[in-house]
Amino acid sequence: STLILIPIYPLLLIHVACVCAGHNASRDVVTLVKSILFHRKNPLHFHFITDAVANQILSSLFQSWMVPSVQVSFYDADELKSEVSWIPNKHYSGIYGLMKLTLTKALPSDLTKVIVLDTDITFATDIAELWAIFRKFTDKQVIGLVENQSDWYLGNLWKNHKPWPALGRGFNTGVILLYLERLRRIGWEQMWRLTAERELMSMLSTSLADQDIFNAFIKQNPVLVHQLPCFWNVQLSDHTRSEQCYTEVSDLKVIHWNSPKKLRVKNKHVEFFRNLYLTFLEYDGNLLRRELFGCPSHATSESVQLQGALEELDEDDQCYDFRRERITVHRVHLYFLQYEYTPTGDDTDVTLVAQLSMDRLQMLEAICKHWEGPISLALYMSDAEAQQFLRYAQASEVLKNRKNVGYHIVYKEGQFYPVNLVRNVALRNANTPYVFLADVDFLPMYGLYDYLRKSVVQLDMANTKKALVVPAFETLRYRLSFPKSKAELLSMLDIGTLYTFRYHVWTKGHAPTNYAKWRTATTPYKVEWEADFEPYVVVKRDCPEYDQRFVGFGWNKVSHIMELDAQEYDLMVLPNAFMIHMPHAPSFDISKFRSSPGYRYCLQTLKEEFHQDLSRKYGAAALKYLTAQRNI
Repeated sequence: STLILIPIYPLLLIHVACVCAGHNASRDVVTLVKSILFHRKNPLHFHFITDAVANQILSSLFQSWMVPSVQVSFYDADELKSEVSWIPNKHYSGIYGLMKLTLTKALPSDLTKVIVLDTDITFATDIAELWAIFRKFTDKQVIGLVENQSDWYLGNLWKNHKPWPALGRGFNTGVILLYLERLRRIGWEQMWRLTAERELMSMLSTSLADQDIFNAFIKQNPVLVHQLPCFWNVQLSDHTRSEQCYTEVSDLKVIHWNSPKKLRVKNKHVEFFRNLYLTFLEYDGNLLRRELFGCPSHATSESVQLQGALEELDEDDQCYDFRRERITVHRVHLYFLQYEYTPTGDDTDVTLVAQLSMDRLQMLEAICKHWEGPISLALYMSDAEAQQFLRYAQASEVLKNRKNVGYHIVYKEGQFYPVNLVRNVALRNANTPYVFLADVDFLPMYGLYDYLRKSVVQLDMANTKKALVVPAFETLRYRLSFPKSKAELLSMLDIGTLYTFRYHVWTKGHAPTNYAKWRTATTPYKVEWEADFEPYVVVKRDCPEYDQRFVGFGWNKVSHIMELDAQEYDLMVLPNAFMIHMPHAPSFDISKFRSSPGYRYCLQTLKEEFHQDLSRKYGAAALKYLTAQRNI
């Protein structure tokens, strides 16, 4: 047999730094990270200089991603703003485009070397090859850069074009090798400041952010730069010489989408580059959780706990797959789109909370038209579906103009729909004192948002334990003239264009709402819990979370209402509120429930275990649930 020797780099820890601010950059950086993880063979330590938004998004993403041999550190960009805020900058990146200048100060003082990347970078090779170039630096060299591939710094792009000074064509700062230890030794902080102050006297502002200052510094100190081969930063802005960087596309190492046009840039190989980028954009991030060959895993406490929980499961248990689902950790990308919310001053605000998958996207525009208040949505999707959703949302005038909707992606994994886990993600990320726990198939009545806020005050929700029930109705018609008032809804009930929800198939689910009483009610009224009651309610945000053992179809909401009752919430039906369920095809999980005896057996087993847990937790208060269950 032939012995094949595969060269592998020593398993050095490679450090990568990135400045990332806002929702859009947080999405971009995930694609960059995927391209690095796909090719890497070494442990990695990512250093993110972030604003508060990117910190929240990326910290929760990496915590739930649980990639072996990856460490992540965050540094507060706000603390660095004063270092660069005095520099006028015309570049679209704003103040964050100057922050790479501060890395000797921002990063740990014992960190000697780091690769610095823009968020619009895609790797086509192992980042260890780039790290290895540090060994080629001469004793004096402190920074590694690729030559700029446009004519910008030559100053001939248009009449009176006056760029900052640069050595020849200048250098592009999308990919930088920073020898931090040496930079600190030569007094980098003082040197770049002096350079910037001197040039700003005549230039007045930067046009290309940090890149202008790096280039002016290098012009003064050419001996300090190590020029990298240009395939380490193939710049795809218009009118670049990027095509001279490679003879074959297989020579490519790093692609830099440094045009505001991004994927629509002109280049004869742009189709190839676009496909490479889209591969990582839509690549299943769960596949990157693999262990590194020959590398002892830097296991997190979460992954150790998860492994322990998995080992405790009995693989011969008929319900093993259900139990495994309960401990599966799903990747979560919070605030996938731009989000802005300003709290109301009166502490009565209510967020509509719901979850959905790809087949319910068409409901979003209608819900936004019916509910003007804040919304927290968790979307259960694959990486590829999340990109389809992004395109859908960006093309919709209604969704594009709504900034108070938080979209949180829970990435698919496993064979079941973890409906309560997904609901909990939406619930945890509501930012108001109260939440309306709804389903995405329902349209709230017009004006419900304002009515609920008034009801919160009227029923003294701040000082009492109440769950406000919004009565649920349904239509079997795909085209419905939506009732504008309770009186209109009642007449539609009478003529049979509307029904009380699940009247035909599951009366128990909403019977305790007491629709007969609701017809004439003018004030809120209290109802008692009954077995299988699953109304849609408004509660304080700190209510119990949904029980995550229930996946797919069955008992996912029922169990939650039971826990509210066990905690002695009063169930109060609102007399002038309603919501209407719109028709749709049955979900995959309900089909599975109807056709599989094994599925029904496991659901029954989980119900019984839930009852036992409830009894242990709430004692005598929970006994009525056991009695009710025996009577079913």
